[in-house]
Amino acid sequence: MNEQLNSEPVLARDDGFHPVTEAPAVTLSPDTGLEELAAHLDLPLVAIDFPSFNDGRGFSLARRMRELGYQGRLRATGRLIADQYAMARRVGFDEVEVAPDIAARQPEDQWRARADWKAWDHRAHLAG
Repeated sequence: MNEQLNSEPVLARDDGFHPVTEAPAVTLSPDTGLEELAAHLDLPLVAIDFPSFNDGRGFSLARRMRELGYQGRLRATGRLIADQYAMARRVGFDEVEVAPDIAARQPEDQWRARADWKAWDHRAHLAG
């Protein structure tokens, strides 16, 4: 990992870490209501914040946005760890912004190890 990745956040995607090159149009808190969600459905990039490791409301919010028809990119930001990457992808996130301190403790290979999230989706296996 190069020096820039140690001092700047990176985006975790299925194919590894990428630099953050685009800011989201809006960052939503995990307690955003449905009315406010509907007001952002036409934006190209929306971020949903995870203020702490144990706050999973952002997962529900992402799922709701996709159910409401959101077609843009969804980015999870805040306090997420590699173990949460598969869940983030299953509920509709396209990428996770990884803070520098977390990327230092959990390098790219740990995030890529969760990139087979579709293979671990038990609901898809049950559906056949």
